Amino acid sequence: MKMLNFKRRATMFFSFLCIVALLLFIECNIKYPADITLYEGENIEYSPSSPYSLSMPASFGGVLGDEGEIERDSFSQSREYITAKDTGEYSASVKLFGVIPVKNVSINVTSPKMLIPSGEAIGIKLFTEGLLCVGVSEILDIEGNIINLASRYDINMGDIFVSANGKKLETTEQFAEIVSQSQGNTVDIVLLRNGQELLKKVKPVKTADGFKIGIWVRDSTAGIGTLSFVDAGTKSYGALGHPICDNDTGMIMPVSGGSVIKAEIFGVQKGEKGKPGELKGSFRDEKDLGTIEKNTNYGIYGNIDEISSVSGQSIPIASKNAIKKGKAQIISNISGNKTERFDIEIQRILTFGSDDNKNMVIKVTDEDLLDATGGIVQGMSGSPILQDGKLVGAVTHVFVNDPTRGYGIFIENMLAEAEKIK
Repeated sequence: MKMLNFKRRATMFFSFLCIVALLLFIECNIKYPADITLYEGENIEYSPSSPYSLSMPASFGGVLGDEGEIERDSFSQSREYITAKDTGEYSASVKLFGVIPVKNVSINVTSPKMLIPSGEAIGIKLFTEGLLCVGVSEILDIEGNIINLASRYDINMGDIFVSANGKKLETTEQFAEIVSQSQGNTVDIVLLRNGQELLKKVKPVKTADGFKIGIWVRDSTAGIGTLSFVDAGTKSYGALGHPICDNDTGMIMPVSGGSVIKAEIFGVQKGEKGKPGELKGSFRDEKDLGTIEKNTNYGIYGNIDEISSVSGQSIPIASKNAIKKGKAQIISNISGNKTERFDIEIQRILTFGSDDNKNMVIKVTDEDLLDATGGIVQGMSGSPILQDGKLVGAVTHVFVNDPTRGYGIFIENMLAEAEKIK
């Protein structure tokens, strides 16, 4: 019996050690990723209260400086910080309890990028690359038979129709005409599914209204959003911070082109618990503000035609490692064509698995904004987030059950997409 109890205790102790080791491993990778980017003048702590700390090699001498006491939350705690002074690539060692080497990290110090934070409301006109299948339906032929061609030929919602009978598809009217003129003969349709091209030989069905295939497609969409930033040097811009998705399929809409236009906000539907609000606006100018080149998980991107049409001054951006919990501001256009700054609080910073558009949890604290909108509403996506005079990110989502809170994206993630534009 004593031996059994000893084995049980030993097993429990070993399991406890495994859990602790796993938690320490997770903390290490969250706190210190393999690659850390800092801009000149930014800080990163290297002697935190956690079991892990950064051990700086002699090569950092003259490049990084120390800072003493800081205020964190509601108490004062003595910590040491690395302050990036010169650009370059450096390496450091992560040690457990300041003694046991665990991993090496690379620290890249670069000059801060300068961007114009906007916050202006923009109208968005987007045209798809091909035609997006947004629905399928059964067909009643002239003999009274119910036929489902989508099932017969394996055509699904979300498929992208690239061509029909060798002709590149650009509009829904063009596709409808090809089907109508087929007179029931086979139509060779090339569609794209999960990046793979498929050929479907579809034979339209004769109905009382002509020849049909029971497929619903979309070639464009339009809406209102917020311009996040503009690069005065390259004229590239980023907006929304999240993709434009089809309402029916939820898929990111493929882009063949499009444009952004200045917009004006004429009303607000306030957000409530369980019911997100919305900015109501209209296109203000007939002239395009710029092009849409990309629609990605991090927002829409393109080029501004004239920098003079964008108001504001360039400010430095902050790396995700320099963002901290606490006070911040957003720039938004919630009435007319005027941008305003509103107070928010950055409550959480989600650096682990941060290659998406939900990197920060933010909360609206500004009473004026809460009175006007109830918090974050649709149309505010893309509103730039500022902290300590730097551009740190943009608003992307609202919490359905709490419109005062939502997500933000790191500006680094958006800038990486903008820099891919030729």
